[in-house]
Amino acid sequence: MKTRATVSSKRAAGFTMIELLVGSAIMLVAVLGALFIYARSNKVSVEQQMVTEVQNDVRASMFFITRDLRMAGAGLPEEFAGYFLEGQDNEDQGGGEVAPDRVRLMGNIENPLDLTIQSYHGSAANLALEDFSLEQYSYPEAFYVNKYILILPNPQSACRAAEVRVVTHVTRNAGGTNERINFSPGQAPGANPPGGLSGTCGSNSDYDGGQLSFINIKEYWLDVTGNYPGLTAGVNGYIGGGEGGVLYVTHNGVHFPLARNIENFQVEYNGDMNSDLLLDGWTPWQNAWTLEQAARIQQVRTWVLGRTAQPFTSVGGTPPGGIHTYRRPVISNSPASLADDRHRRFLLDSTSNVRNMSLNLYNLGQR
Repeated sequence: MKTRATVSSKRAAGFTMIELLVGSAIMLVAVLGALFIYARSNKVSVEQQMVTEVQNDVRASMFFITRDLRMAGAGLPEEFAGYFLEGQDNEDQGGGEVAPDRVRLMGNIENPLDLTIQSYHGSAANLALEDFSLEQYSYPEAFYVNKYILILPNPQSACRAAEVRVVTHVTRNAGGTNERINFSPGQAPGANPPGGLSGTCGSNSDYDGGQLSFINIKEYWLDVTGNYPGLTAGVNGYIGGGEGGVLYVTHNGVHFPLARNIENFQVEYNGDMNSDLLLDGWTPWQNAWTLEQAARIQQVRTWVLGRTAQPFTSVGGTPPGGIHTYRRPVISNSPASLADDRHRRFLLDSTSNVRNMSLNLYNLGQR
């Protein structure tokens, strides 16, 4: 009897080569798609983080600038109003496309002090105060050490020269007599008041009956190239080393970096320069202004333009014209760039009313 071989109705378990190739291709496409989405979202996240950093830099620097501009001249006599502010328009730093502005101001801003001078010989090492002068303030004697002091002549003096000195120590009797402030030799290093006020009056009587105050001399400026002429990296707070785009405030001769990623800083002024009881309109600083005209400045407008450290790569096509998101815009009399560079920008402007008496709570500067 012949037997017939039986064939199993079930196929052997496994995948064919074609099925493996098709499955691998589908898996590869899925992995590549996931990686593309991740890379895209990560790129957008990094770029948005750069935008956030620029916005924070611009807002923080604008806060300090406007605060100090409002307090320019606080606590100082009104007859010295022409020395409260001084600007510089489009400073040439020897490189770069942007020529930023500078603004220098002074005032008895942070700690109130208004003392009357009994007798003082200009550039002397000690200054005598009226009796019970130091008792007007609750500062301990150690508080005065290393403070910057502005010595102003009396109202009757025709001299308009003031000394900026550094206090070494104060002396006084328990009864409020023999009160003196001692100084280190020479003018305070690096502290140069606006308008050329720094100097020494020729007569001893110029300072008798004058005023002595704490002083803050601040100058806001933008380092475009990171190699500012005349400054040395690592000295007095200056970063340097080719790191540009840093906005500084120089406070009594020491440089404090306020913000990075700053591309432009512009300032304009508004006041009644021609004494017609009307504001003349916004204009950059004019070197031809006299001290009397500078004293009539009532408002200061500032622009701070931030730019991302790296260009954006998550956008394509041609950026729309007129928006200036990817191009430096015109600010004041500072021209725009000629081409898009794909750096995102953030522009903030603010107007400060100078010597706002609502903020000058402790001292109107009258004498």
